[in-house]
Amino acid sequence: MPELPEVETTVNGIKPWLINKQIQKINVYNPSLRWKIPEDLSKKYLSEKITAVSRRAKYILIHLESKATLILHLGMSGSLVIITKDTPLAKHDHFEMIMDDGTTLRYNDPRRFGCVLDSADYINHKLIKNLGPEPLTQDFDGALLKLKSKNKTLAIKNFIMDGKVVVGVGNIYASEALFMAGINPNKSVGKISLIKYQLLAEKIKQVLSNAIQAGGTTLKDFINAEGKPGYFSQELKVYGKTGEPCINCGKNIMQKTIGQRSTFFCNHCQK
Repeated sequence: MPELPEVETTVNGIKPWLINKQIQKINVYNPSLRWKIPEDLSKKYLSEKITAVSRRAKYILIHLESKATLILHLGMSGSLVIITKDTPLAKHDHFEMIMDDGTTLRYNDPRRFGCVLDSADYINHKLIKNLGPEPLTQDFDGALLKLKSKNKTLAIKNFIMDGKVVVGVGNIYASEALFMAGINPNKSVGKISLIKYQLLAEKIKQVLSNAIQAGGTTLKDFINAEGKPGYFSQELKVYGKTGEPCINCGKNIMQKTIGQRSTFFCNHCQK
């Protein structure tokens, strides 16, 4: 599933091709995504100019001159690519926007868990208004994690993956950050000190920044806006490495299901 670095990589890839371009045509080939593509979308924003492309959590935001915003989510297996308008449709191509110069943004999603929606006020959209802070901003730090953990007993991995606590810390990067901070993923949030939370916040920022710089993580499905895979998977320390030696102590990396997600950790190094 594309996580925050993959989404940020996609935003960085499509932005130069879309900003200040005018929407000439919108084609909806299959509206039945996680939420149905609005019926009027194919006609609603014709001749609109795109003023900005940004990200909030894992949502890609395409801002229009009218102040409306297109809200896209890649779901489990979605991808956005920049192509020419005469590029033949591929299997699972569901949506495309053709610009006035022929540049085309096309959305492909085999599992159809993503979305293409619109909003006149995206900040207060139901999918966005209750989200926590962005992890790579000053609003997110160890003090915030400590504050939000008060009176809670859930596992730390589930806690940092909660989008109301902090956005964009998906399964891969949660496992990696907890390993780098030396915190067992099953440890109760109430038993973690402020110093450890400060370290964890630093490691979350570090692993996400490194992944963005590397272009995302290649697993099964993710490709960037140029149709190329990311390469951060070469740097993963514990995720997907069950039975392999820990890079710190040499003990075998373990796997456990926490919150219905596969979790990878070193039981010796993470306390």
